[in-house]
Amino acid sequence: MEKFMVIGERIHCISPTIRKALAERNPEPIIKRAKEQLEAGATYLDVNIGPAEKDGEEVMAWAVQLLQKEFDNVPLALDTVNKKAIEAGLKVYNRSKGKPIINSADAGERIEMIDLAAANDAMVVALCAKQGIPRDNDERIAYCTELLERAMGLGMEPTDVLFDPLFLVVKGMQDKQVEVLEAIKMISEMGLKTTGGLSNNSNGAPKEIRPIMDSATVAMAMQCGLTSAIVNPCDLRLMETIKTCDVIKGNTLYADSYLQL
Repeated sequence: MEKFMVIGERIHCISPTIRKALAERNPEPIIKRAKEQLEAGATYLDVNIGPAEKDGEEVMAWAVQLLQKEFDNVPLALDTVNKKAIEAGLKVYNRSKGKPIINSADAGERIEMIDLAAANDAMVVALCAKQGIPRDNDERIAYCTELLERAMGLGMEPTDVLFDPLFLVVKGMQDKQVEVLEAIKMISEMGLKTTGGLSNNSNGAPKEIRPIMDSATVAMAMQCGLTSAIVNPCDLRLMETIKTCDVIKGNTLYADSYLQL
C-alpha cells in the first residue's frame, strides 16, 4: 500500500501575503510557506495562482522554477483555471521527484484539462462534478466514469487521475457528509485514487474546532479509501492523524518514532 499523499495547500492567492508576493515576484514569502509545509510532511505543494487572467503564464512559470530550484525539484500541483498558465508551468517543470498534478478538471467546461494532462504525461485532479455540487452519488459516479473514460481514451493510466468527490462544509451541509464518505468508498472500490480539498469541510467553524473536525474527517475518509488530500500540513493534529492512519492501514511500517518520520 502507498502512503497517504499530502498536498500542501498554503501557497494560495487567497492569502494576501501570497497574492502580493506573486504580483511582485517576491520569493521570500513563498519560500517560507513552502519550507514550513515540507518540514511538516507535505508530499506535494499546491501552487494556486487564482484566475491569473492578466499574467498567469509568467506567474506560474516563475513560481514553478522558484520552488523547484529552492527545494530540489519538489513535486507540485499547478492550480488555476487558466489553461495557458498550466501549460507554461508544465514547460519548465522538472519531473525527477514526481509528475506534475494539474488541478483541476471536471465533467463540464474544464474537461479539456484531462486532455492537457494526457498530452503532457501529468496527473490530474478530476472533480466528480459538472456544474456546482453533484446532486447525489449516482451523479458523482456518472461524472467519475465519464472522466475516467476520457482519460483512458487518451492513453492515461487510471492511477494518474485523482478523483475528487468534493468535500462539503459541515456547517450548513451536515446531512451530506456521510454521502461524501460513501462516494470515496465507491470510487476506491473501482480501484481508483481519490483526493480533495479536505479542509473545506470545516470552513466557517471556530478556529479551535477546525483541527478536530479535519482530523476526524481524514481518519474516516482514509478508512473509506481516500489516498490523498489537499490540506494544511502545518496542522499538527491533522498530520499526526494521517501518519497514525497510515500505520494502522499498513501503509507505513510501525516504529515508536513514526510520528517524527
